[in-house]
Amino acid sequence: MTQTLDAIDRKLLNLVQTQFPLAKRPYHLLGEKLGISGEEVLSRIRSLKQSSIIRNIAAIFDTRRLGYQTSLVAMKVDSAHLDQAAKVINKHPGVSHNYARSHAFNLWYTIALPPKAFLEETVERLRELAGGEVARPLPTLKLFKIGVKLEMDEEKSPELEKREDGKTIFPDGKAPQAVPLSDFDVAAICELQTDLALTESPFAESAKKLNVTEEALIQLAERFKESGLLRRYAAVLYHRNAGFVANGMGVWKVEPSQIQEVGMKASAFPQVSHCYERPTYPDWPYSLFTMVHSRTVEECDKLIQTISEKIGISDYTVLYSTKEYKKVRIKYFSPEFETWEEQNMRTFSKKGEK
Repeated sequence: MTQTLDAIDRKLLNLVQTQFPLAKRPYHLLGEKLGISGEEVLSRIRSLKQSSIIRNIAAIFDTRRLGYQTSLVAMKVDSAHLDQAAKVINKHPGVSHNYARSHAFNLWYTIALPPKAFLEETVERLRELAGGEVARPLPTLKLFKIGVKLEMDEEKSPELEKREDGKTIFPDGKAPQAVPLSDFDVAAICELQTDLALTESPFAESAKKLNVTEEALIQLAERFKESGLLRRYAAVLYHRNAGFVANGMGVWKVEPSQIQEVGMKASAFPQVSHCYERPTYPDWPYSLFTMVHSRTVEECDKLIQTISEKIGISDYTVLYSTKEYKKVRIKYFSPEFETWEEQNMRTFSKKGEK
């Protein structure tokens, strides 16, 4: 980190990741919780952004409820061409995360596609363009937990304490249905997904663009939240700059009959930010994925070992990110999707045949 964080900075970072207020003067409300002025909150957030600790503050939407298709993708690439392959993948507007990881499957990215796009064909086209050996789409079959919250209080013990709050978010294996959206809803989503202004009334400019009052825009955001369309309004941090340098993806070989029980147990641990069931392949036998962010590899290994003992699964491996190629929020309803399709999918039929 380029900035030394004091106790108030750390409390502020914890708050903005989980309890950012949807209100006309959100920074003032955060100040009340911290015992400081709204002006000081703004000053501290500006500094935290300038130091690349806070990445952005914006709405985080449920991609599936917007009608988009999503998937994690594992790709094998010749290590000598990994950086170049990543550049090709990054050009797709639906790619939000792209990492090199310590495994034979060494390039991992997440992709979101509009309803009319073809997921498998797009993944195969990206593999071809990037020169990958093989690409495995790994869409979510069951979602047990999602939501990164990096604990910034260094005095809290890194020991893993199990909490009995695991749950399956869509237990029948079916993703949430897309929510019907009006043209105004789409326009509001495009505004709410932009990085929040660092002004006393940060929603004012977006409300003006939409020709509504701040109150009306905030009420709409609350309705989006109630419907599940908006998962949360929050800050996202630069993990490494915030001190969390070990990004460990634990992948577990779990029998289908056990996946529900094991998934709920694994998702109940506070240090697990994401927990999913994903498909398996002959060359990829791991069906349960858990993400853990720690300050050191040793700490991460210890946490995942504790999870293994608690959930009773010993057949697992941990993939660490060795390089971050891309981490952004998807710009939903952007014309960039159509442009990419037009430029790159013309040689593919809708069945993926060239």
